[in-house]
Amino acid sequence: MATAFVFPGQGSQAVGMGLALANAFPVARRTFEEIDDALSDKLSRIMWEGPAESLTLTQNAQPALLAVSIATLRALEAEAGIDLARDATFVAGHSLGEYSALAAAGVFKFADAARLVRLRGRAMQEAVPVGVGAMAAFLGWSSTSPP
Repeated sequence: MATAFVFPGQGSQAVGMGLALANAFPVARRTFEEIDDALSDKLSRIMWEGPAESLTLTQNAQPALLAVSIATLRALEAEAGIDLARDATFVAGHSLGEYSALAAAGVFKFADAARLVRLRGRAMQEAVPVGVGAMAAFLGWSSTSPP
């Protein structure tokens, strides 16, 4: 049987994310401290206290999701004996989650991935100003049954 670790993309962020994890597992708390240091920013404060408008900015949401993904993985490794190289056949991610998967697999150092997704988030934020643009999802649609 194959096992995959799949990491979420932007849109799954919420104020308070990762706080219970940081409180329960020292390795998770150190992960959040590490991202704060890598970004020279107190991202964990925005994640845990908000405001939501700051967290949902792409430049914050993307590294925040990376941090929670890696903190979760590190807690599983430390507490449950998970070894990604031994236990996973695949790692994958949706959109931004691809960067979490790459960091989890050791392609990027966590601090480098944090800086990369912050840069990616800023570029995306600058491309479309806050409040401009939209996204839509088509559910249950196929080429044989148009909406």
